[in-house]
Amino acid sequence: MTESNKVLLERREGPVLVLTMNRPKCHHALNFDLSECLAAALTRAEKDKTVSVIVITGSGDTAFCAGQDMLEVSEAGEAAADALPSAYIALDKFSHTSVPIIAAINGYCFGGGAMLAIACDIRLASTSATFRLPGAEYGLVVGAAFLPRLIGASKAKELIYTAREFDAEEAYSCGLVSSLHSSDKLMKSVLNLAGEIAVNSDSAVRESKRVIDAATLSERAASLESVANQRLRGSPDQNRRFRSATRKVTGQ
Repeated sequence: MTESNKVLLERREGPVLVLTMNRPKCHHALNFDLSECLAAALTRAEKDKTVSVIVITGSGDTAFCAGQDMLEVSEAGEAAADALPSAYIALDKFSHTSVPIIAAINGYCFGGGAMLAIACDIRLASTSATFRLPGAEYGLVVGAAFLPRLIGASKAKELIYTAREFDAEEAYSCGLVSSLHSSDKLMKSVLNLAGEIAVNSDSAVRESKRVIDAATLSERAASLESVANQRLRGSPDQNRRFRSATRKVTGQ
């Protein structure tokens, strides 16, 4: 398989593993194939003692990840509305890995893509990046358990309740991303940061991650979000919203 046909590209920069999502025609939307490749790459990295830091990005400058692949979902038919999205294969792995991960957000960062970025330890973005958490439009809870620890409850409620799009400047001002860079300098900045992390003790960095996550992540909140979506998914209102939003995205 040529690199252009691979949904996930992998390369090493010394102790840094760079994962590049590569579905440019659909803005790197998370389908089953890409999600499984991401999860498998993290599993390998966890076992590889030469990997100190992971960087994740999207190929090109247009998108980091546009979210769940709605075309794949729509082709699955009505049953997809109450099925667990394939994006969760990657999201679950990213949320629980011990390896520090930096997101290089270089364009659209919507839905499941935004959740993927939120699951990373550090986020840097291009000045042209845009963000959206559209769960409420789809009749689901997306990000409520994880976003508040990054930007505070009030701002998280605003962005989740409205499901509106917001730009890189707003993402930076509220603390969702650590810094902004021009598109041509984003990856260099991310790799420099990854290099600064990689020279330190891997064990100490991973233990620091474990402690910080224990201090800021609520397992109860994550469980509540999961239970809420189990209740919402497949309801008449969610089915209607799901069909409407899917048609809007896929043009069907």
